[in-house]
Amino acid sequence: MKTEEIVQLKKWTGDFGRNYTNRNIYSPAQLDKAYMQTYGVSHSQMIKDSLSPIKKDISRILEVGCNAGNELNILQKLGFKELYGIEIQRYAIEKAKEITRNIDIIKGSAFDIPFKDGYFDLVFTAGVLIHIPPIYIYKAMDEIYRCSKKYIWGFEYFSEDYKEIKYRGNRKLLWKADFARLYLKRFNNLKMVKEDKYKYLKNNNIDTIFLLKKK
Repeated sequence: MKTEEIVQLKKWTGDFGRNYTNRNIYSPAQLDKAYMQTYGVSHSQMIKDSLSPIKKDISRILEVGCNAGNELNILQKLGFKELYGIEIQRYAIEKAKEITRNIDIIKGSAFDIPFKDGYFDLVFTAGVLIHIPPIYIYKAMDEIYRCSKKYIWGFEYFSEDYKEIKYRGNRKLLWKADFARLYLKRFNNLKMVKEDKYKYLKNNNIDTIFLLKKK
């Protein structure tokens, strides 16, 4: 493991990551309210719109970097089943097991997903690719691609150019990019199914939700 990977791992599995988890534990209703205040659209509605091309009877969905399971809880509420999550932070896994039911959440890294090739119909991230250093982004995308049989889904900060943003006074912890295009550039047999961009109500920041499919 390289020095930068070790620094990242220690940051997210230590007190910094623990505090992140404590700040970001929401019920589906609380998350919808927070999104209405940020975007003018509930998170549940965003997900419904983004995943409208997908039938709810697809067999398996994996979230990479699920933290306390907020996204998985919303997907479950919307009717999706056979939900799985991996997370590097043990404290977040403990919290996820307190607030989720019938969702399989285990310890695992985006760089080494502990499932076989094509095991999931859909693999996704929500606010995770933004925290991966650009030199390692394709390492994570390769693993996500490997484990997906059909769909890759993402909800991330958006920027046309790859740019670093200071995060709570820290460097090398947050980046914006066009992550959908990075996937498409990396894998020739992926195609864009749907992409929605959401501008913040109080500033010019933009987030993107994209759905990609293997041809």
